Amino acid sequence: MKVFKFGGASVKDAVGIRNLRQIIEGDDNELVVVISAIGKTTNALEQVVAAIYDGDKHLAQSRLEAIRDSHIEIAKQLGLNESPITGILPDTDVSAYVNIFDYDKLYDQVVSLGELLSTSLIAAYLQSEGVDARWLDMTHILLTNRCFREAQPEIAHSATHLKEALCKEHHRINIVQGFIGGTADGLRTTLGREGSDYTAALVANFIDAESVTIWKDVPGILNADPRRVEHTTLIPELSYIEAVELAYSGAQVIHPKTIRPLENKRIPLYVKPFGDPTAAGSVIYDTDKKIDVPVYIWRDNQTLITMRAKDFSFVLEESLSHIFDIIHRNRLKVSMIQSSAITISVSVDTSRYIDEALKELGADYRVTYNGGLSLLTIRGTTPEILASEQKNRTILLSQKTRRTARLLIKN
Repeated sequence: MKVFKFGGASVKDAVGIRNLRQIIEGDDNELVVVISAIGKTTNALEQVVAAIYDGDKHLAQSRLEAIRDSHIEIAKQLGLNESPITGILPDTDVSAYVNIFDYDKLYDQVVSLGELLSTSLIAAYLQSEGVDARWLDMTHILLTNRCFREAQPEIAHSATHLKEALCKEHHRINIVQGFIGGTADGLRTTLGREGSDYTAALVANFIDAESVTIWKDVPGILNADPRRVEHTTLIPELSYIEAVELAYSGAQVIHPKTIRPLENKRIPLYVKPFGDPTAAGSVIYDTDKKIDVPVYIWRDNQTLITMRAKDFSFVLEESLSHIFDIIHRNRLKVSMIQSSAITISVSVDTSRYIDEALKELGADYRVTYNGGLSLLTIRGTTPEILASEQKNRTILLSQKTRRTARLLIKN
């Protein structure tokens, strides 16, 4: 059995969904197909959450109605009626959500609708075309804790539930949602933004899959984002370790959590273009092969926070654990750290929690910060590359090791 994963860009419209069908019909294996929300649906549902949280029920309902209508339109283009959509979202009344006052819990209940809508629609389309496919609800299969928006899977129970679901009825194609899971009492949870790759890796681990293939809108794993660099190079193969390093630095092709479940069972991960299924793409597997070209990784929406002790103490003596406890409790993702005798500077992903973290840090330290920054990581750098990337840019923080340079840039 293999695992295929399709992101939102690959199923953004009826043309993409028809292409998905051709890809899965071109493979004779039994498949678990992990699918993200269609197109920009997750972003649109986040706007619904924002409206509900702000108390604007009318705006929330109008935004949800637009999402529902766009999915119904795709269903009609695929020759379906409205039932796959109305089965998941029977109406656009947001009353069921207005009394959820915890933002993260509210987020998961609403945003998870995207994956439920896309998979229900695609499963119905495949069935209408005579494909031996069925729909499974990961809310009741991938069990997690109650850490909403960053839920941690209960591995043993989830593996058992998935195997039982696959054995209960035999179908060649099994359609499941990426990104979402559920608590023991049935509340929907999410695994973190872009968590569908992680879902695919977990599924593969649970069922000892032959391989995982992630279908993307790029030729494979490139040495830079083609939207930012004119000439890019395909990296045809790389090790699990190299992949983890790239993902942690911010590479968008693979979610950072994806690699470990695959590495543990030596399951290869292929990244292939959904527009050209016969292309070789890239593979991540158990190899010692090193990447032989420079790799440029951008991580946007960064905030640099610098803390200085208010008294005459050295900031490192007793402050590190306290500072990082505040960062952890406010769920900030650290991308860079630098310290001196009297200051600690950290670059973090900007999030809705950052204001509270700054307030807490400001109670004990002198705090300065800069937002709207970008972190550029260059793996395989040279003095010439570094000089070129620093030219005509305002660099707020920089670090360099033997092979890697990191530049925090003011946009």
